[in-house]
Amino acid sequence: MSGVIASPIAFFSTLCFFAVGSIGSLLFSRRDSVAAIWANVFAVLGSLASLIFAVNSLVTGKIVSFSYASNFSILSFTFRIDALSAFFVGLIGLIALMASIYAFGYLKHYYQRYNLGVLGFFYNVFLASLILVAAAHNAIFFLLAWETMSLASFFLVIYEHREETNVAAGTLYLIMTHIGTAFIFFAFLLLYKATGTFDFSAMRAGLASSSSVVKGMIFLSALFGFGAKAGIIPLHIWLPSAHPAAPSHVSAIMSGVMIKTGIYMLIRICFFIMPSVPLWWGVVVLLLGAVSSLLGVLYALSEHDLKRLLAFHSIENIGIILLGLGSAMIFLSFGLPGLATIGLVAALYHTMNHATFKALLFLGAGAVISATHTRNIEEYGGLIKRMPQTALFFLIGAMAISALPPFNGFFSEWLTFQAMFQGVVTAGVFTKAVFITAIGSLAFTGGLAAACFVKAFGVTFLGRPRSIKAGNAPEVSGSMRISMAVLSLLTLAFGFFSGMISSILKNIALSLPNLESADTTTVMHITFSAVTAVFATISMPSILLFLAVGIMVAAVLTVFVSRRQKIIRNITWDCGTNLTPRMEITATGFSRSIITIFQGILKPTKQMDVEYHDSELRYFPKIGVVHLGLTDVYERYFYRPAAHFFLKISEQVKKIQNGNINAYVSYVFITLIVLLIAFAI
Repeated sequence: MSGVIASPIAFFSTLCFFAVGSIGSLLFSRRDSVAAIWANVFAVLGSLASLIFAVNSLVTGKIVSFSYASNFSILSFTFRIDALSAFFVGLIGLIALMASIYAFGYLKHYYQRYNLGVLGFFYNVFLASLILVAAAHNAIFFLLAWETMSLASFFLVIYEHREETNVAAGTLYLIMTHIGTAFIFFAFLLLYKATGTFDFSAMRAGLASSSSVVKGMIFLSALFGFGAKAGIIPLHIWLPSAHPAAPSHVSAIMSGVMIKTGIYMLIRICFFIMPSVPLWWGVVVLLLGAVSSLLGVLYALSEHDLKRLLAFHSIENIGIILLGLGSAMIFLSFGLPGLATIGLVAALYHTMNHATFKALLFLGAGAVISATHTRNIEEYGGLIKRMPQTALFFLIGAMAISALPPFNGFFSEWLTFQAMFQGVVTAGVFTKAVFITAIGSLAFTGGLAAACFVKAFGVTFLGRPRSIKAGNAPEVSGSMRISMAVLSLLTLAFGFFSGMISSILKNIALSLPNLESADTTTVMHITFSAVTAVFATISMPSILLFLAVGIMVAAVLTVFVSRRQKIIRNITWDCGTNLTPRMEITATGFSRSIITIFQGILKPTKQMDVEYHDSELRYFPKIGVVHLGLTDVYERYFYRPAAHFFLKISEQVKKIQNGNINAYVSYVFITLIVLLIAFAI
């Protein structure tokens, strides 16, 4: 990076588009079509401007920095967009651009049902706050942007407020995000206590003399706060409910980039603010990544709500990102910044890849839901005949998230494996065991993810329609298909140009203070075409050539074998009965065997309801229904007991409100004395 300071005018222009879009949406709120078009036009302009700005910043190496001191000495409106910030700003702009184009067609089914002006207002505020979170360089200003992002996304989650489940999901999200914010605020207070500043750049120098205990408390508070937003298990409880509740184009942004803001700040703290990283920090992050990736995909396998299934896969992929990040932190603690760079590149690469294919999948799910008016996979079937283009785009996203070459998910997971294999080679016995555990977790995760999307795609698009709505589902509008088509091409492009992308990400990683001393001979060949001798070697042209040859051989053999055969078309033999959707394999049947294997973790439940012809004798069953489900172990064993405990405490605390003014004065006096003593100490 050249370190040249660029003008902030281009950056502020992106925020102006979002501001005009949000205000105009409210002014035109009485006319649904006008409000929707206004909001989406300016969302497209703002997203495109932020994407162009970020790409230009990365290409030219210019840093945008701006600071405005307010009347409050601790609050400074400080922006600083370096390479890391520009990467996330560009990612936000890309996904928001595709989601906003998609919204032109998608929002039509909200006409005359909900206020589109309100949606457009909070949507544009949400996008602007995401940009500000990535650009803020002062802790207090960052918290203001973070809170704006959280509140705007909350109102988007509860937008369809006539559904009680959506309001409940939004309430849970609001509670969890503010618990996380409390821990973030505590981490920043500790940083201010140790450094005497809220400026991110100035914090690093002040932490040099801080004790390891203080640094550890800062790390744990930040991990809890930002981990709650990222959806790390067991702080994920809000995510499977909130993401499905929001409109689908908002779900794509929340899953694609919003949860990555937590990853962004963990990188900022560990590689920019902190002067050093202890070994146990990396071990904790690596193990959390292993748990989140494996359990995330297991819970996804059991889901039959299409958007909840995708939400659980967001937890899985956050875990994969943490595997790369944790590896980088461990290598950094060993004094191996070269290998740490490889781990961080893997984390950044998968952050970008997941944003792309997960946005594609959520937009595909939104297309299916808008055509069938249900999220239940069991009521789909045969949609490939009714929605062939949507089926193709969803299939591409499914292959990408399953890490199948030549799509992008394969290459970032491959690099994550390579980083962890280096941990096995270089680490001691304990850390070696941690790396082996993480490698096994990622291997299991990859296989289970592929199985899950075989279920999701097969049950949704193949076979016969299982409902009248699925049988009559139309293909979605052009704007929705354009967004999915572009994202589909990007999943292929990000795989094909993996060498170029990894080189760009390498430069971003090397711009961080903790990695500036990396040995360039170790990281100069992170190009996916030739890697140093201690790494495996992979070549994208070779993969494409192998696939092309395989397809040609299969085609030739097919023609050779079938050239003399006659094709006879006849009615399928059906054992004398008509074929019905009840004869098809269901999503429940597909995943039940895997759930049984992992029943010790998932705790499956089974309930049978039987209706008899004679209610008294109960000899001849009339109807039998089996309800299969999973026990939410986090809610049952942690969140519910915690809520019960705090309710009990609240019942006791409220007794101090006895209505006696003398007692209240005593409370104030005692509190004042305690604060004075604490201040004196």
